[in-house]
Amino acid sequence: MLLLRRAATAAALLVTVLPVTIASPAHAAADAASACRPPASVPLDAEQSRLADARTTALVERGGLGDYVRRFPAALCTTRNPAEAGRLLDAWGQALWHASVRRAQGQRPGGDLAPGDDRPLYWARLGMTAALARWQPEFTVDRAALRARFEDASRGLTDNAFRTAPGVRKIFISGFDPFGLDAEIRRANPSGSAALQLNGRRVTLADGSPAEIRAVVLPVRYADFDAGMVERAFTPHLTAGPAAADILTTVSQGYPGIFTLEDWAGRARSADPYPDNARALSGGTREHPVTAPGLGPGPEFIRTTLPADAVTAAVQTPYPVLLNSDVTEIPAGGTAPVDRTDGPTPGSRAVAGGGGGYLSNEVAYRSNRLRSELAPHLPGGHLHTPVLTGLPADPQALTGPEFERNESAITAEVRAVLEHAAVRR
Repeated sequence: MLLLRRAATAAALLVTVLPVTIASPAHAAADAASACRPPASVPLDAEQSRLADARTTALVERGGLGDYVRRFPAALCTTRNPAEAGRLLDAWGQALWHASVRRAQGQRPGGDLAPGDDRPLYWARLGMTAALARWQPEFTVDRAALRARFEDASRGLTDNAFRTAPGVRKIFISGFDPFGLDAEIRRANPSGSAALQLNGRRVTLADGSPAEIRAVVLPVRYADFDAGMVERAFTPHLTAGPAAADILTTVSQGYPGIFTLEDWAGRARSADPYPDNARALSGGTREHPVTAPGLGPGPEFIRTTLPADAVTAAVQTPYPVLLNSDVTEIPAGGTAPVDRTDGPTPGSRAVAGGGGGYLSNEVAYRSNRLRSELAPHLPGGHLHTPVLTGLPADPQALTGPEFERNESAITAEVRAVLEHAAVRR
């Protein structure tokens, strides 16, 4: 399992949901006033710079989301002050999220990619943030704050509450964006695909009881984690009220050919030299792990409270589901990292959890540290999916039958895991 973990780390038609008070995409171009100067020729960030590859535009168009990207600049130019700009960013972000969810669930036509493909949302969002970077309004704006509002809204962090009746179990999950794109820009992320396909779904649990799933898709960027995005995503579902969940699990792409429930999440970052999507490094290595900025107090390792035995006993096809108790630690009194297959030892310092020392491990640690503080009675943990394989050998081919079958199979098994894990115990 440790070798697998290291290998994975190394290789690692518009909807009408915009408020009537905001210009809709269909009318934004016609309504644009002279509230904008010519777009600035600004340098894009490392993630946005990949938009220069024509395949990213093709993924957006073939996912039916091209109008969002094309009409967004004109919509920005209809705003007259910072407050209007903020409301517009919220509205367009939510519209993009809801359109992507509906598309993933076969409720929205457009494009010829498989409905569950998560890549159109990813590249459309980046195209729109690039437009935001170039926007030159006649008034002063906090561009970083506006982007944060758009990111949250377009990832499901807003306007995504449970809508269940009493007695319906509430499941909250997170997935991730595609990553490793400098090596293969066509990559998808099955955890993000599962989040889109399952968000808002009513499911029947293994004991016959009903449940509702709500989901978010998180960025593969250290800076967003440092800025508290995980805590913003999970806190509403860990505090009393209608948004409160009954169970939570973070989900990410893990190892080839297997699902793993991670027994332990570690407090440290240690994945360098493997970068995030912005080509940023964490500053932490296996020999010198670091703690993320702004991370609240907590133990070096946090153990899952998901019912691992029940899940692994019931869900094994088409991929095996295993409990992974691997960790890497610096033992008490030691200075060098030690790999263990049976969990951490008392007094040790975390180097890596079962999910390694990258952001999949960190989302598990952050969410479950928060859970232990706000709702310690809730089951929580982390699920790694198999690596999504099957892209065609032709680098210009964006999808293929094997790729689409594998994506669908992984989502179906994520759902099966949740249907067993969420049973009331």
